[in-house]
Amino acid sequence: MSAKRRSQIAWAFNAWANHAFSTTILVGFFPIFFDKYWAKDLPGATSTFYLGLTNSAASFIVMLIAPWLGALADLRGQKKRYLGWFTVLGVAASAGLACIGAGQWFWSLVVFAAASVGFFASYSFNDALLVQVAEAGESDRVSAFGFAMGYLGGGILFLVDVLMVLYPQRFGLADATAATRAAFISVALWWAVFCLPLFRYVPEAPAVEQSTGWRELWETLKTVIRNKPVLRFLIAYWLYIDAIGTLQQMAVDFGAKLGFSTNTLITALLMVQFISFPAAWAFGPLASWIGTKRAIYLGLLVFGLISIWAYFMQTERQFYEMAVAVALVQGGVQALSRSYFSRLIPRERSGEYFGFYNMLGKFAAVLGPLVVGAVALATGSPHLSIMVLSVFFVVGAVLLSRVQEPNTGV
Repeated sequence: MSAKRRSQIAWAFNAWANHAFSTTILVGFFPIFFDKYWAKDLPGATSTFYLGLTNSAASFIVMLIAPWLGALADLRGQKKRYLGWFTVLGVAASAGLACIGAGQWFWSLVVFAAASVGFFASYSFNDALLVQVAEAGESDRVSAFGFAMGYLGGGILFLVDVLMVLYPQRFGLADATAATRAAFISVALWWAVFCLPLFRYVPEAPAVEQSTGWRELWETLKTVIRNKPVLRFLIAYWLYIDAIGTLQQMAVDFGAKLGFSTNTLITALLMVQFISFPAAWAFGPLASWIGTKRAIYLGLLVFGLISIWAYFMQTERQFYEMAVAVALVQGGVQALSRSYFSRLIPRERSGEYFGFYNMLGKFAAVLGPLVVGAVALATGSPHLSIMVLSVFFVVGAVLLSRVQEPNTGV
């Protein structure tokens, strides 16, 4: 195996590792466990609001620090070191969730926020390393492969953890509560072990020979504003990733508020993971066939229809159908957005530029869950709060159509 191919596989295995947090904790067990164990004495609308507020707070922290840390990582040639620090934070906080007792909803949110900061911030540096393992002509394929590996790895561990919660005695555990705590620990171990190949086989970028601080970061921001393709892409991305991230983070809470059983919610999440694996991978060749932007448009069209469809949702079967639709496009849109952006930016400044990329993604995540939670609190209708997201998909697609990739005319 060539060194280049080995580095691509090692890079993808970091997604295999950290998607365990995304599936088992972020969108899986934490919302359910928070609602039924830590915050069981809070009104349903209030717990939804607190959950959305916490997701927003974690995203806000990452939004503030990502560009600056990305610039420092570029300057020092230390993207992997910064990724490692935030990985340690995410791993430790994921394990820490297992130590929080019943009714301690405040501390559960604090530790969950810390784990989320570790996850989202580390992913910013993982994105920036894409340019170290893939040339422009293969970035769609490699990025799609990374997301596919993430869904597969996260899905495998989630399946094991679901079985552990459903049949705790077979795993030597007392009950479902003990099994859920064990699931949090399993995420920490999975994340810690499978991230190691990246640190061994992915090459670090050379340091940028210039001083970097707040002044230089401001200069880069002005450069981004003057670079019309980058600026237009970032605004479009900000809008549509807002809605996608909100659907991902709030889907379980949405289903719970409609009265769907825990088994239904977990089954739907498992379906999403294992369908997303081949679907995300398929978006690589799809982009080669019809073009990267057209493939993204296709995904955004499906998402827009999903958010409108959710307004009329009533049955568990419809929830399953929505899960399948989401799984077919979510990884592809995320993967191709990342690879498309990597072709718009200077490779030697990828940490800094991907800091801005993730800053907007996290700024979107500040607003999205907060809007959904606020609309649910104000109207008592989870259906209406999800339907509002369709506007973001439409406007994001329109703005994306105005982005021209350098030297391609597309």
